[in-house]
Amino acid sequence: MKLLETFKNIWKIEDLRSKILTTILFILIYRFGSFIVLPGIDPSALTALKSQTSGGLLSLLDMFSGGAFSNASIFALGIMPYISASIVIQLLTIAVPYFQKMQRDGESGRRKMNQLTRYLTVAILLLQGPSYLINLSVQLGQAGAALPAGMWFKISSTLILCAGSMFVMWLGERMTDKGIGNGISMIIMIGIIARFPAAVIQEFISRSGDAGGGLIMFLGEILVLLLVIAASILLVQGTRKVPVQYAKRVVGNKQYGGVRQYIPLKVNAAGVMPIIFAQAIMMVPIMLAGFNAAGVSNFMRVFMDNTSFWYNFVFAIMIVAFTYFYTAITINPTQMAEEMKRNNGFIPGVKPGKKTAEYIDMIMSRITLPGSFFLALVAIMPAFAKIFGITGSFAQFYGGTSLLILVGVVLDTLQQVESHLLMRHYDGLLKSGRIKGRTGSIAAY
Repeated sequence: MKLLETFKNIWKIEDLRSKILTTILFILIYRFGSFIVLPGIDPSALTALKSQTSGGLLSLLDMFSGGAFSNASIFALGIMPYISASIVIQLLTIAVPYFQKMQRDGESGRRKMNQLTRYLTVAILLLQGPSYLINLSVQLGQAGAALPAGMWFKISSTLILCAGSMFVMWLGERMTDKGIGNGISMIIMIGIIARFPAAVIQEFISRSGDAGGGLIMFLGEILVLLLVIAASILLVQGTRKVPVQYAKRVVGNKQYGGVRQYIPLKVNAAGVMPIIFAQAIMMVPIMLAGFNAAGVSNFMRVFMDNTSFWYNFVFAIMIVAFTYFYTAITINPTQMAEEMKRNNGFIPGVKPGKKTAEYIDMIMSRITLPGSFFLALVAIMPAFAKIFGITGSFAQFYGGTSLLILVGVVLDTLQQVESHLLMRHYDGLLKSGRIKGRTGSIAAY
């Protein structure tokens, strides 16, 4: 069988084998840490916290942390503070000249920005840690338990939560350097996958108890889910090819150029970054409220309910805006035009130089608009799934951040594996052609 032969070829490549085993080791460390409860917390008293995170926006936050949030784990705050800090730093590169200069400084500027992102992540964690402990105290109280008394417990637990999230960030970076795939994206994906079996079982039990054709409805839901996954793959892989003609050059007795090639411009060049960034911002209200909706204003409560109209409307608008923002910083039409001109290439019917840059920018604007709308539609589909009676945990997989991250990260990882195979003259993973991930444009992180 071709599948077994492919696995054998993967195992033969020492470098690839080492990367895969290293990635698995890091994943096991992360999953193990998500079950280590904060010192002084009784795990049997977390029933109210688990109930609180079984639905709504907190269920999505718990999914991103791989269940660590509901386990009161040392990794409870997860990777979202790092993503929030990255959003702030990247937005500052637009508005603040100091950050713009750092962005233009190449590798040294990138290192400075990464360092500032880490400092900001620590600041966010030091604010979120006490909020998490306040909410944990409320949930433990409902179960007849309580947090250990004293200021030392609050300080030490906050520092442990902060250190846990920073360790997860470090683990993701090491996974990127030593393993296969993008580490931060992989950590988010593993957390999502960890929730999938329980979500399917819960939906199956819910439907099997329905005497009016519940199992038929469950099979229909699975079919719709597969169709949504297929549509998401098309969204990630979709391209618009722009023809480029290379002029003939004669150097000595050899002739170069004279061929036509294509520039594949992605329909969704920003990958899943817009939806991750928009989701991180939409979680700000619930974090400001200390992860508890009790006692907040109606305005805040609307934006803490991921099934409300205004939540999903603002969420969709932000995704469209972030899609254009990330496409603008990912695709540089001027640089592409200069490279084509330098290599005696031109787009038929378009003058080289400035006109070519304007043409590429126009094409990107046209294909980004429908791509951003479809990305926003996929993002808010869990809300529609809940309207049709699908359980909240299973509805999260009908689009949204979870599904697009799963599709994008899996495709990126498979593309890296395939690159190793082809580089050593083995067959690729698919007979129909090479896998197209987001690598080459932008990864989730």
